[in-house]
Amino acid sequence: MAVQLALERAITADRNTKALGHKCRNEREKAAWADCVKLYEDTIEQLNRTIDPNTKCTDFDAQTWLSTALTNLETCRTGFAELGVADFVLPLMSNNNVSKLICNTLALGNNGTTHETSGYYKDGFPMWVSPGDRRLLQALAVRPNVVVAQMAVTGSGFIARGITFRNTAGPQNHQAVALRSGSDLSVFYRCGFEGYQDTLYVHSQRQFYRECYIYGTVDFIFGNAAVVLQNCMIYGRRPMDGQQIAVTAQGRTDPNQNTGISIHNSRVMAAPDLAPVAGSVRTYLGRPWKEYSRTVFMQTYLGSLVHPAGWLEWDGNFALNTLYYGEYRNTGPGSNTSRRVRWRGYRVITSATEAGRFTVANFVAGRSWLPAIGVPFSAGL
Repeated sequence: MAVQLALERAITADRNTKALGHKCRNEREKAAWADCVKLYEDTIEQLNRTIDPNTKCTDFDAQTWLSTALTNLETCRTGFAELGVADFVLPLMSNNNVSKLICNTLALGNNGTTHETSGYYKDGFPMWVSPGDRRLLQALAVRPNVVVAQMAVTGSGFIARGITFRNTAGPQNHQAVALRSGSDLSVFYRCGFEGYQDTLYVHSQRQFYRECYIYGTVDFIFGNAAVVLQNCMIYGRRPMDGQQIAVTAQGRTDPNQNTGISIHNSRVMAAPDLAPVAGSVRTYLGRPWKEYSRTVFMQTYLGSLVHPAGWLEWDGNFALNTLYYGEYRNTGPGSNTSRRVRWRGYRVITSATEAGRFTVANFVAGRSWLPAIGVPFSAGL
């Protein structure tokens, strides 16, 4: 079985990675190595969960956890590159073809079906999430008006309500994540995410955001989760001189991953500091971060700050799959008050059936677990 073989090789690769710690030459290399150790441990957990008969997982669960495992391995490599230390320790880390085995398994298991599931959830969580874990996660998360910075959440079933996640590093300090979420079946309700570059890192797993506001400048909603942001307010902030704004940067690396960013019934607007100079700053809906980047805007209001080109190309070799469904309204000079988008190179969804693939019901199987959480949601369009 490919997953079993991937698990065995991931365990070997994890041991090899841990043994390389003493070879790190500086703090940046050590930081990238430490992240990889954690990511390999999480990958082993995801693969174990996929093949454990006691989890009673659905095909959609398996696809999610395999997608997460693949994202973890890519994040490990990316970390070394972004810190500028990819020349020494990284080449010594043997992947043992784990990524290829996971890709093959995803290809075999992807039958193109939607993902409504039922019959194995209790109180809004899968049966494999223990009651103790649920209580702990809820107790940690449901604390109104708590302001935190650079927070990361993992595990399963994280719930946050009425919390502002803020990173105060400012635009001059480049990447400054307010929240990194890799928690499966996680919910953020009426929360705020405030930062500049890379504000909200939707790293992996299935996530739902409702009535939240997100502020940022460069790639400020990014990652490779299967995530729906619904009824949210998305604000571009004033960047540094010469910078462009990109709202999203989605990181799907394999066409069979069930991941993407779906923004539904929301608004993209200029923050107060950007509004007076919005005409001099190019603001794009996003750019492809990885080869099979997938972002969907559905029935969402786009303010006049959005550049007529719509999307910023990252690399001409990348096959960006970015979709739009619904009416695009832009009240800027020379624009119509309501028109269908026709941006070059990007596809407009005209079928409600196709758009339905990216709704709460199908993209994150929301009908199966969200009702018990107690937050409002629209399952369909």
